[in-house]
Amino acid sequence: MNGGVNGVALAVFIFFFVAVTVMGFLAARWRAAENANNLDEWGLGGRSFGTWITWFLLGGDLYTAYTFVAVPAAIYATGAAGFFAVPYTILVYPLIFTFLPRLWSVSHKHGYVTTSDFVRGRFGSKGLSLAVAITGILATMPYIALQLVGIQAVLDVMGVGGGENTNWFIKDLPLLIAFGVLAAYTYSSGLRAPALIAFVKDTLIYIVIAVAIIYIPIKLGGFDDIFSAANDKFTKAGAGGLAPAAEGQWAYGTLALGSALALFMYPHSITATLSSRSREVIRRNTTILPLYSLMLGLLALLGFMAIAAGVTVENGQLAIPQLFEDMFPDWFTGVAFAAIGIGALVPAAIMSIAAANLFTRNIYKDFLRPNATAEEETKVSKLVSLLVKVGALIFVLGMDKTVAINFQLLGGIWILQTFPALVGGLFTRWFHRWALLAGWAVGMVYGTWKAYDTPSGTQKHFGNTADVPGIGEIGYIGLTAFVLNVVVTVVLTLVLRAVKAPDGVDETSSADYKADAGDPGVQTDLPPATAGAPGGH
Repeated sequence: MNGGVNGVALAVFIFFFVAVTVMGFLAARWRAAENANNLDEWGLGGRSFGTWITWFLLGGDLYTAYTFVAVPAAIYATGAAGFFAVPYTILVYPLIFTFLPRLWSVSHKHGYVTTSDFVRGRFGSKGLSLAVAITGILATMPYIALQLVGIQAVLDVMGVGGGENTNWFIKDLPLLIAFGVLAAYTYSSGLRAPALIAFVKDTLIYIVIAVAIIYIPIKLGGFDDIFSAANDKFTKAGAGGLAPAAEGQWAYGTLALGSALALFMYPHSITATLSSRSREVIRRNTTILPLYSLMLGLLALLGFMAIAAGVTVENGQLAIPQLFEDMFPDWFTGVAFAAIGIGALVPAAIMSIAAANLFTRNIYKDFLRPNATAEEETKVSKLVSLLVKVGALIFVLGMDKTVAINFQLLGGIWILQTFPALVGGLFTRWFHRWALLAGWAVGMVYGTWKAYDTPSGTQKHFGNTADVPGIGEIGYIGLTAFVLNVVVTVVLTLVLRAVKAPDGVDETSSADYKADAGDPGVQTDLPPATAGAPGGH
C-alpha cells in the first residue's frame, strides 16, 4: 500500500460520487406523485418500477460493496471454499420464482409494505409480526455497517484520511461526508434515489469486472499462472490446494443452501421487490437476475489474482482494492473505487429504508400509535432511516471491523428463522401462529448460542459453521437452527390444533395470492395506512 494519496484515482472517485449525489437529490422529482406523504411513495417508489428498473434495483440491493470486497477476499484467504457465494446465488432464483410473485400479489392487494405486515394479516398475530420485524431490523443493522466498511476500505487504499496516528476526526472525515450525503438524499428522495443511482452503480461494476478479468490476467501471465500461484499458496499453508478438503464439503453445501434460503428474507430484498408495478415484473426478474451470478463468479476470481499479484495486506478486506491500486492505471483505479463506493451507497440506502419501514409499520403503528396517519408514518420512517444509519456509522467507527463482519454473519442466522412464517404463510395457513413464534424463538436461541460458542477465523466467538447434531459433520449453524425451527413449528402445530387453540383471523383469501395490478379490488390507489384490516393479537 503506498504511503501517499492517489490524486488521479481520488479525483475520478470524487467525480462519480458527486454525480450520483446530484442524481440522488434529483430522484425526488422522478416519477413523483402528487401526494408523496405515504410509505407507498417514499418507501416503495410508488410501487411503479418496471422490469429493468427493478432488475438494477435488486442487483444494487443484493450485490453490494461488501460483496465486491468480501467475496474475492474470502477466495484470497481460504481458496475455493469462498466460492460458496456463487452456487447460493444460483440456487436462490428458482426458489424466489415460486414465492415472490405470491408475496407481491397479496401485498399489492392489501397495501402491505413489509413482510411483518403480511405475517400479521395472514396469521392475525401482532406478536409474530413483531418477532419478524425485530429480527429484520437486527439483521439489517450490521449489513448497513458493512457497506460503510467497504467505503472505508477504498478510502484507506487511496490514502485518504491519513495514517493510524492522524486525529480521529480528520481520519474519518471522508467517511463522515459520504454518510452525510447518503443520509440527506435518502431522507429527501426515499427509494427513488437508490433506484436511479443503481443504473450507474451496476454499469460501473460490470465495466470494472469485464476489464479486470481480461486486463489483469494478461499482466500476470494468464490464468494458468494465476491458479498455479494460488495452488502453491494453499498447499504450503497445509490447506491441500485450491479445493476445500473433504471435511469441509458439508460446510460448503449447507452454507450455500442456508444462504440461498435467507437472502430474500432480508427486509431490503423485499422492499425492492414490492416496488415493482406487477407480478409479471417479478417473474421476469427471477429469470434475468442470474446474470449477476455470472458477474459474481468472475468477481470471485479476483481473489486468486490478488495472490498471483503478490498482494499482501493485514486486513483481507483490503486485498481487492489494493489489487486494483497495483494493477490498473490511476484513472481506472478511480473508476473501480467509484464502483465499490457507489456499490455501498445504493444498498445502504435501501437497507435503511427497509429497516425504517419495519419499525414504523410494525412497532410504532401497531403498538405505539395505532391511529397514525399516512403522513405521520412517512415522517417517522424518514427519521428512523437516519437513526439506523447513525447507528451503523457508530458501529463502524467505534468497533473492530471484524466484529461488524461477525455480526452480519449472525444476522444471516437470525433472518433465516423468519422463513417458516413468511414463505410457509404464502402457501398454507396450516401452521399455527403460536407454533411459528415458538419455532422462531428456538431457532434464534440455538443459532445465537451456537454462533457465540463457535470461534471464527479472527475471534473466539461468532463463527458460522459447527458440528451438526446427530450427523457428525460440520455444517452451517443457520441451517441447523432452521431445521430445529421447522421441527418445533410442526410438532407444536399438531398439538395446538389437537387442543383447538385460537387460530387468529386470516384477512387474506386464496385469490389474493394471484392478484395483479389492475385486477378488480386491488388497492393500488390507497396509502398503506388505510389498506387492509388490522390483524388481531
